[in-house]
Amino acid sequence: MFTVLIPARYASTRLPGKPLADIGGKPMVVRVAERARESGAGRIVVATDDERVRDAVVAHGIEAVLTRTEHATGTDRLAEAARGLGLAPEAIVVNVQGDEPLLEPALMRRMAELLAAHPDASIATACHSIRDAEEAFNPNVVKVVRDVRGYALYFSRATIPWARDAFAQSRGAVPPGLPLYRHYGLYAYRVAFLTTYPTLPPAPIERFEALEQLRALWHGFRIVVEVTEGTPAPGVDTPVDLERVRAIYAQNHRATTGRN
Repeated sequence: MFTVLIPARYASTRLPGKPLADIGGKPMVVRVAERARESGAGRIVVATDDERVRDAVVAHGIEAVLTRTEHATGTDRLAEAARGLGLAPEAIVVNVQGDEPLLEPALMRRMAELLAAHPDASIATACHSIRDAEEAFNPNVVKVVRDVRGYALYFSRATIPWARDAFAQSRGAVPPGLPLYRHYGLYAYRVAFLTTYPTLPPAPIERFEALEQLRALWHGFRIVVEVTEGTPAPGVDTPVDLERVRAIYAQNHRATTGRN
């Protein structure tokens, strides 16, 4: 059994009040929690820094906890929530972002199963193949390199691994066979790691890459990474994203209910 923790900050530079944005008649963070219910999680908790978000979540019968506002990273917020909930050190927590209302429940469950199957790992996460050259060279697309057992060697905004000969001739295509993977920021953690993470000094590579998972690697914690098929459902960062997700949700709802 695992717990889903959903961090949901009220403040957002590009979309203020994002967790409460309406998706099909309910706040977005509630839609995320509803998806999490389908994952088989034993407990779903929203961790927020704002009473408005907490009240909206509780009104829909979902558990919520208030956390501090000044956390430097999302992982720090999860750590506070895990401590407050009294979760056992060996318990597994799946971190589902509060702005991903279309995330597949099966993928949440799979991350918990993956971590449970790798007792030497502290974190489990996912990736998928990159086949598009524009995506390959986009620094906003985070890449991951895995070892032969599926553990992360490194995460970067750079194009890694670098196809020396192929890219010397052209960067218009990803050469066949290049193990180039896009990291998908869905994580499962052991609670013992979550409570340790805030005590770890930030890593130089973390600061330069702006990737907090590098702190775990820097300090010797193992991250197991599974390759998934297809691409993740879109999340919500901007008003344009919100309209796109609303349209997809409405389309999916009509398909499942047969209503126009």
